[in-house]
Amino acid sequence: MNVLNLEHISKTYGEKVIFDDISCGIHQGDKIGIIGINGTGKTTFLRILAGFEETDEGQVVMQNGLRITYLPQHPEFPEGATILSYVTQGQKEQSWNSETEAHMVLNKLGIEDHEEEIAHLSGGQKKRVALAAVLVNPADVLILDEPTNHLDNEMASWLEDYLNRFKGVVIMVTHDRYFLDRVTNKILEISHGKIYTYEAKYSDFLEMKAQREEMEMASERKKQSILRMEVEWAKRGCRARSTKQRARLDRLEAMKNSAAPVRDKNVEIDSVETRMGKKTIELHHISKRFGERVCIRDFDYIVLKNQRLGIIGPNGCGKSTLLKIIAGILEPDSGSVEIGDTIKIGYFSQEIEDMNSSQRVIDYIKAVAEFIPTKDGLISASKLLEQFLFEPAMQYSPIEKLSGAEKKRLYLLKVLAAAPNVLLLDEITNDIDIPTLTILEDYLDSFAGIVIAVSHDRYFLDNLADRIFEFDREGNLTQYEGGYTDYLEAKKRREGMNIDESVEIKASSVGKNMIEEPQEEKSSVKTWKQNRSSKLKFSYKEQREYETIDDDIAGLEEKIEKLDNDIMANATNSGKLNELTKEKETAEALLEEKMDRWVYLNDLAEQIEAQNNK
Repeated sequence: MNVLNLEHISKTYGEKVIFDDISCGIHQGDKIGIIGINGTGKTTFLRILAGFEETDEGQVVMQNGLRITYLPQHPEFPEGATILSYVTQGQKEQSWNSETEAHMVLNKLGIEDHEEEIAHLSGGQKKRVALAAVLVNPADVLILDEPTNHLDNEMASWLEDYLNRFKGVVIMVTHDRYFLDRVTNKILEISHGKIYTYEAKYSDFLEMKAQREEMEMASERKKQSILRMEVEWAKRGCRARSTKQRARLDRLEAMKNSAAPVRDKNVEIDSVETRMGKKTIELHHISKRFGERVCIRDFDYIVLKNQRLGIIGPNGCGKSTLLKIIAGILEPDSGSVEIGDTIKIGYFSQEIEDMNSSQRVIDYIKAVAEFIPTKDGLISASKLLEQFLFEPAMQYSPIEKLSGAEKKRLYLLKVLAAAPNVLLLDEITNDIDIPTLTILEDYLDSFAGIVIAVSHDRYFLDNLADRIFEFDREGNLTQYEGGYTDYLEAKKRREGMNIDESVEIKASSVGKNMIEEPQEEKSSVKTWKQNRSSKLKFSYKEQREYETIDDDIAGLEEKIEKLDNDIMANATNSGKLNELTKEKETAEALLEEKMDRWVYLNDLAEQIEAQNNK
């Protein structure tokens, strides 16, 4: 069932065409990821859907009474607003239940003091508060612009599970490819003013896009062949007297005027590097604290040549601090850092350096080097800029003309242009479009040096890292061999955890009712059925379970009702509230498991009865 329709939408900014007569339908249950290179109009698309931006032509048609909530990329807040008041402001009726839910969601997103003024928060905390407000307030459609920015891996996993359980429509822009693959069931690609729909997850979209582009190019090759044939016919001087001949000339003219398929330009990066000697980076028992908070506790490690290290952990635990210590920006409180004489560090900071807005793009790079060494020889600053999608006209424009994402790409180019042999990358994937990320990963794969990356992008870490270091909240680092998936498997073995991080929230009705799944790996009804023999019958265990499952369900329902009363009675006791909430989430997860088993066992009982009556 369609809930939203875009009908013949066109949008331009000055001479730049963003959308050219695009149409698409959005159906109930769609979980949509919006894909496209930076500047193609992804955020504009979301703003039009959310009603925050007008179209030049066309219209958005939606169901009557459709509730839409929108998370902008850069949210704004009322002056003086506190966290809790902002998150619950969309609730028509304030109740202990809505407030309790707000507390739970904020806790999951790492926001602790719910009465604090939003003005006192960091940019990342503000984005998480805005996300909490979107999730807590009831909606039929969630429109999310970069929801995973400023989420650590645990928070991103929690949000994945929440959105997978959400019964409404989700439309989002995100660079997190694991997140896309695990949440979406449809991809909308925006390219050169057009929109392409793929009924697929992100991993399948890549293959389907390649097939579409190949079909378009095959059609273009066929068109060119026909054109050559028609041109030869025209050159022979055939007169256009007959209707058939005139039709051939008309077709020739139409083909000449038809647009060839346009493919997105890719960033192409030549590997830029400097020779590395024997000694690399040695960290000897370093520690660092800020006030009472220990960020790094007695970390001892020697980085090997060509090693790729991924650094993960909760927000604020010390990941960026570690990079700054290696880069020489901060000093450790104790311990020492030794850097080899041939080591040349390129440090990509999470906060882009201040740029002279009046400086020309090409001069910004020439300030580092006019010619940059690569494996194939020297390359000019202008050529390197072209490889980063900065066309010649853009190169001579002032930096102030660039978008935020373009400035970040330019900053990355400056780091690489210095020909480092060690790259320290602090959240490099934030605000970089997926096509650019893919090319960057190819570059890093061929980079003959050391890479140490702090990232919440699990896909990026899987492609990059050969070792993962995980921070805990006490400043300790634990190392795991391999990429992010290997880390999860090793952690599962080490801690007895499920590789699929536990489902912590269930949106069983739109915008409400959240539940935690148990950490044991959950068998599906489908798997139970596949494991059965062709002759249907209850096993002894199933027979006993069938006889007692109604009582088990009733007991769990009574337990949850009691926990609800306890939660209401302890609404102002933060510690007790968290304890009771976790207990309730576990009970609800077990209840859901029992309900699934009840469905399976009763279905099996009916099949056995039908089989025996034949």
